[in-house]
Amino acid sequence: MDGPRGGCPPAATAAPSRAKLPLGIVFSTALFCGEGAAAAVLCLSYGHSDDRFWLALTVFFVLCPSVLVQLTLIFVHRDLSRDRPLVLLMHLLQLGPIIRCMEALVVYCWSGKEEEPYVTITRKRRLRKGYEVEMEQEVGHSVRRLATHRNAFKRMAVIQAFLGSTPQLTLQLYISILEKYVPAARAVLMGICLVSVTYGALVCNILAIQVKYDDYKVQLRPLAFLCIVLWRSLEISTRVAVLVLFSTVFKHWIIPIALANLLVVFFLPWVQFWRSGTHLPDNIEKNFSRVGTVVVLCAFTLLYASINMFCWSAVQLKLADRDLIDKSQNWGRLAIYYVARLAENTALVILWYFFKTDVYENICTPLLVVQLLLGYCLGIYFMLLFFQYLHPCRQLFRHNVADFLHCVCCRRHPPGTPLCLQPPYEPGVRHSIV
Repeated sequence: MDGPRGGCPPAATAAPSRAKLPLGIVFSTALFCGEGAAAAVLCLSYGHSDDRFWLALTVFFVLCPSVLVQLTLIFVHRDLSRDRPLVLLMHLLQLGPIIRCMEALVVYCWSGKEEEPYVTITRKRRLRKGYEVEMEQEVGHSVRRLATHRNAFKRMAVIQAFLGSTPQLTLQLYISILEKYVPAARAVLMGICLVSVTYGALVCNILAIQVKYDDYKVQLRPLAFLCIVLWRSLEISTRVAVLVLFSTVFKHWIIPIALANLLVVFFLPWVQFWRSGTHLPDNIEKNFSRVGTVVVLCAFTLLYASINMFCWSAVQLKLADRDLIDKSQNWGRLAIYYVARLAENTALVILWYFFKTDVYENICTPLLVVQLLLGYCLGIYFMLLFFQYLHPCRQLFRHNVADFLHCVCCRRHPPGTPLCLQPPYEPGVRHSIV
């Protein structure tokens, strides 16, 4: 990453920031409630048909991420040190996101009705036509409280997506293939799970951009938003389909393959941390002991490994860093991940094709293999399209996707001397030539 050059522009006049409607909070709460309600209806049907094994797994993939979601919301809002028995009771009943969503809506409705003193002044840079403009905003109490709610619900969306929705989607698709039947309740649950995991992957991208470019005001355009949705939905849906198809034929091999995927990504950041020889970060939570810090970091690494099992996490963990995130733009890691994942998907689906059973006799299996591989390649195409043309901070890249592909394909630089361009000078603006 290489930012535009030049002197720092003078700060703009501080303007009060206005609270925005928390649509993301409402959407995350709706997904949480919808998935829980659809799973409850499906569990009733499993109970009537005496499918206790599927019933137990469905309940597990609902309750386990729900408990983690409640703990995340309590941790972000620091409610254990505050006297809020009603809120803690709602979390105990697994209804914490509902009360949090209502709190956020109340804060939004009351914001702006009476003048309130600002808490702090934030300075952000905004990219405009290749130049940087520094902006200042006064942050009031209501805006700050809404920002805390948004941060909590973003983390909730990621946990719900990759520790709950993705395993649930995989399980229900597996059951549907074995039974050769998809009831309405199961179809609704799988649809909600697919939306949830796509939204969780979208949030991962947004969080990654905000962490890497913390000094910049980042805003996704509608076309970039659509490109990420297509990229993530194709990547995740094809990955889940390949794993499910393989598991229907090789029931005993899917477990070691899944564990290998999970454990390699889980232990890789810890091995890098051990080789660096640094100490554990002490900014996780001031009241945590060393054991508590290790537990939180292990849970964070488990979530990171779960994300990478199904899609690219958009960030790289760096436990030795204060922010726990490697902020460099490493195209090599991105290329290695997608090449390895495409090779793995190809091997799994080819093995399934040669050892498939009579369950798939009414399906054109060669066409299905081609569709799965093309779908994953199409997801990679939308990913490249986003980084090359639609990334909100692409002007800050030292090298873009085209440069990396040119370097890999040609292995040499074309002859010639680069032009030395000088940007025009304008007071109050940081210039750059991209």
